[in-house]
Amino acid sequence: MTRAQRKRDHIQYALSTGQNRRTGLDDITFVHQSLPDTALEEISIQTEIGGLSLGSPIFINAMTGGGGRETERINGELALAAKEAGVAMAVGSQMSALKNPEERRSFKVVRRLYRDGIILANLGSEATVEQAEAAVEMVEANALQIHLNVIQELTMPEGDRSFKGALERIGLIADKLPVPVIVKETGFGLGREAIKKLAALPVAAVDVSGFGGTNFAAVENKRRTKRLDYFNSWGIPTAAAIVECKTAVDQLDVIASGGLQNSLDVAKSLALGAAAAGMAGSLLSVLMESGAEALAAELSSLHEDLKLIMCAVGAKKVTDLHKVPLILSGETFHWLHIRGCDPAALAQR
Repeated sequence: MTRAQRKRDHIQYALSTGQNRRTGLDDITFVHQSLPDTALEEISIQTEIGGLSLGSPIFINAMTGGGGRETERINGELALAAKEAGVAMAVGSQMSALKNPEERRSFKVVRRLYRDGIILANLGSEATVEQAEAAVEMVEANALQIHLNVIQELTMPEGDRSFKGALERIGLIADKLPVPVIVKETGFGLGREAIKKLAALPVAAVDVSGFGGTNFAAVENKRRTKRLDYFNSWGIPTAAAIVECKTAVDQLDVIASGGLQNSLDVAKSLALGAAAAGMAGSLLSVLMESGAEALAAELSSLHEDLKLIMCAVGAKKVTDLHKVPLILSGETFHWLHIRGCDPAALAQR
């Protein structure tokens, strides 16, 4: 099977497997504020991640590219929706385009259609400094995502089987590149062990990409003869991953992603400590079912609802959400308690 065909298969399998709603965000509840002392017109959703100023904490996270005309079309429509809504956008892994120049158009279309937007390039942790520079140049990127996908690679029939030296390569890239480097998971969650290692490097931010969204183990298992079903439930739920990362290294900007489906998910993620929130699977479904205009309208609706929630809890800006009291329950409370975090402290803010 060609790499391009695999990229197209990933889109179809991601849509068919869907999201399992096991992010842990349903275990989070805002404490109602009867006197929030806010007005909707005062609410600002501007934020900053890794030195980048964003008009919205919501952005279109990495999805695809390198699958010929089909992924070129998808990326083009995502870019048009991002432009209309004024949000940032990340492209999928560009390694295919570095190995096959014919695939570059499926990525370059994003910058062509969204000239003034914040665009994030994307490569895996196997990349060299030269490849990272080429990926950034390809889309004139404002930042580079380096994704970690150990479980996906192990489940993928033709995937990598060695992950040695990844931390050193990430450090070299972060040191050499002129744009911020963001390290992200791919749906299995960043925990405190990984974040402490990454904090020693000159990375600008991390994207927890927790368990509960598109499940790339399940996607790859669709392609296997001998299924590795034990990886289908593997990972750190999104809510737990955010708190683990902020508890371990508070000074590093955290991006929430992994199964976020609505503005309440976004607001909860920001309140847990994230500075921004990436959405992918739920937005892809809107695009594939209804087109770019519907996706732009969905993004605008997400912004409106986020402002309403922030007004309700007394948060005039995104950083104010970090001070709002939250009640944690269920598996998320248990996870964080036994991992040495202090979920009760979030209720006393």
